[in-house]
Amino acid sequence: MPTPFENKSVIITGAGQGIGLEIASHLAKLGAKVLVNDLDEILCNQAAEKINTSGGIAHALPGDASSPAFIAEMTNTCVLKFGQLDIAIANAGITLFGDFLSYDPVDFDKVMKLNLAGSFFLAQAAAKQMILQKTGGSILLMSSVTGHQAHKNLAAYSMSKAALEMLAKNLVIELSPYQITVNCIAPGATLTERTVTDSSYADTWSTLTPMGRAASVSDIANAAAFLVSPLSNHITGQSLVIDGGWTSISPSPF
Repeated sequence: MPTPFENKSVIITGAGQGIGLEIASHLAKLGAKVLVNDLDEILCNQAAEKINTSGGIAHALPGDASSPAFIAEMTNTCVLKFGQLDIAIANAGITLFGDFLSYDPVDFDKVMKLNLAGSFFLAQAAAKQMILQKTGGSILLMSSVTGHQAHKNLAAYSMSKAALEMLAKNLVIELSPYQITVNCIAPGATLTERTVTDSSYADTWSTLTPMGRAASVSDIANAAAFLVSPLSNHITGQSLVIDGGWTSISPSPF
């Protein structure tokens, strides 16, 4: 029986661990061929090896997902390895906390370069390839609940995430004629390798989240898979919040 992503090829950035790796692994289990990217070469190679060992098909391409030149290389490599590009997921991002009144311009540029420019130019490169193929496709951007609700010391990051949701809406005008969907997911508190290093994280967000727990990476990956699957081919320009209800009441962790 055909799998939902049989003969589909995917690029996913920032997939060396955490949410990105879980999305990549999940799509591979569903039949997709996945080009895995991460800035960390060791994590990137380990992620692809894990997927391949589990019976999936993955190719590792470490590099800077904020660089338009590298994004072009990723697109070309995906087509060379897998024959086409059907799905692009701009997962790579950086969170740099800081007080607004003293926020460092260097940090601001880092956040905008990866979160915004990296996502914008991956969407652009992927769309060009999909248009060339005349097969349609799906683009998924990674927003955040902080793009919906204010969060202390995250002015720059939150701005970048809100901007991605507007990008998804705007690209409906540009890309719908080519049968390319563009959507966002906006995760809330999620248990990853990074957040579990904070011993209080799970307890804090279990208390603040109406559903009684922080999200797992599987919660996010399941939603991502839906939005890039044939089940959602009439959904575009949308942002799906995955936060256990937190944005409905928005209690602060501070």
